[in-house]
Amino acid sequence: MAPSSLTPCLSPALGAGLACFGLGAARRIDPGFKAFGAALCVLAFTANPAFADQFVEAADNAKVDCVLSRGELTRIALVGDGFANVSKIASAYPYNDFTVTHEPVRGDIYISVPPQFAADRVSFFATSKAGYVYKFACKTAAQEASQIFVTNPALKAHEAGDWEQASGPEDAALRLIEAMAGDAVLPGFSARTELGLPRKTGGIEVQLVAEYVGAELTGQRFVLRNLGKEPLDLAADHEGPAGTIAFAYGRDTLGPNEATSAFLVFRKGGLE
Repeated sequence: MAPSSLTPCLSPALGAGLACFGLGAARRIDPGFKAFGAALCVLAFTANPAFADQFVEAADNAKVDCVLSRGELTRIALVGDGFANVSKIASAYPYNDFTVTHEPVRGDIYISVPPQFAADRVSFFATSKAGYVYKFACKTAAQEASQIFVTNPALKAHEAGDWEQASGPEDAALRLIEAMAGDAVLPGFSARTELGLPRKTGGIEVQLVAEYVGAELTGQRFVLRNLGKEPLDLAADHEGPAGTIAFAYGRDTLGPNEATSAFLVFRKGGLE
């Protein structure tokens, strides 16, 4: 897509409070954006430590590794899908066997592993409503009731691709920025939050706080803080890093110790 000229601000339809908007990839980076770009280069996009809930990504016919609560219930949910059937071997000692309860409304399953269960691992097969088959091979541990959320990228890839194609390249980028600014959900896009630790480069602190991933487009939202003693003229940043389809700031000028949001949209594979 050929680079387009900078527009001074986003239209009201794209969310109030956004300014300094640009469309199109560019190779020249203005001085203000250099600091931002340098900070992007040193950011480590590492997820925060996992919470008690387990999040697992799996494909059709894949093995799912997880931990089940021994002596408590474990809920397993398929994100964007649901379980239709579960198959397990019947034990010769049913009173000491683990049990699976299927909840038909949401399609979740609940696993109960008794404390006296002999093995330290549990395995079974499950078929989803969308026709995917998963093999669960899970350890057991003495822990409180827990939840496991399984996502299958194949479910979202088609949905996100259809949305991007129907929107068109430029409109899709605009709507992705709008969604990130409003913490909205887009069809088929996976959204992750609190991904990175703050990093300082020169007089700017940058923290990656959200990432939206679709079929072809990736959007990232940052918190940008001015650590210097002089205001930053963000409106002077007419062009983003090479590979950027669209970018936007939350305001035109960032005073000392002030913070705002910054948004980048680029194709999968990263910036050049």
